Amino acid sequence: MVWYKLLISFILTVFLTLNSAYSSKPVKKNFNQFILEFSENKLSKKFDKTLIKSFVKNTKFIKRVIELDRSQPEFKLTLAEYLNKVVTKNRIKKAKRKYKENYKTLKDIEKHFNVQPRFIVALWGIETDFGRVTGFFPVVSSLATLVYDGRRGSYFEKELMHALNIIKGGHIKMENMKGSWAGAMGQCQFMPSSFIKYAKDWNKDGKIDIWQTKMDVFASASNYLKKVKWNNKRTWGRKVYFKNIQTIKNKKEWHSLKNWKNIGILNLDKTELPDSTLKARLIIPKNYTNYGYLVYSNFESLLKWNRSNYFAIAVGTLSDHLIFDENKIIKK
Repeated sequence: MVWYKLLISFILTVFLTLNSAYSSKPVKKNFNQFILEFSENKLSKKFDKTLIKSFVKNTKFIKRVIELDRSQPEFKLTLAEYLNKVVTKNRIKKAKRKYKENYKTLKDIEKHFNVQPRFIVALWGIETDFGRVTGFFPVVSSLATLVYDGRRGSYFEKELMHALNIIKGGHIKMENMKGSWAGAMGQCQFMPSSFIKYAKDWNKDGKIDIWQTKMDVFASASNYLKKVKWNNKRTWGRKVYFKNIQTIKNKKEWHSLKNWKNIGILNLDKTELPDSTLKARLIIPKNYTNYGYLVYSNFESLLKWNRSNYFAIAVGTLSDHLIFDENKIIKK
């Protein structure tokens, strides 16, 4: 029976060895090794040696980026709470001042892109508090960290390549390219891919600077909205009133304002909507029982910028505080 026990022992040893070999996960290469291989395989034929050397030397793993990516908090604020947080009295006051300070530049840019300046100022204010909070993470390192992590590797690899092309184009130095942990950059918080598609050098100095040059920021934001079918003959929407949400049918469909009027929707002050053919759809935020928003096609353009209804409503709400008598601004 000794031979039998030896045979069983041998079979178990082979089984456990093979099972361990096939079931164990491959050891992930360290970040520095990943950067070296990425440089050789992805960058060597597209970028010069100086940029690649800088990439290898300066790109660092940022643990905090992974923590933020993995632990994005669930959005629990109501719309009213969110608006109270981002469309404050101080921000409205600041938005009016910024609009007036940059009035001539904004109007010149409007002539070219056909986007009303009040929406550009509102976007600027909601995104970065008019350029005050633009992010402090080194964009290349943040994106490389996210590529290495692999959770959304292909997406962030494309953004990383765009970021390196921006540096290659001489628009900014690698060490000065700062932004959010996810790679959104500058005063308008463009991802590198949006920079490539939409950013503009308005002052014609050979560099597109969305970090420091306001006219480039305004022109880039305006070009973005223009390219996503902004209509400068329209606004974004309006807050409306209705008696009973249960009586409102086809809430997600597009209807003319005249049809919404017939359905039972009123202006916020409970006056009748105009007999207009302008198309709108109804948004009823959570916890709203008698109020909602009729939004127009420009609202859809704002959603291309940021897919959050809250964000788009905040931009629209702030923009409504920036409707001025332009003659008064010109005289000043």
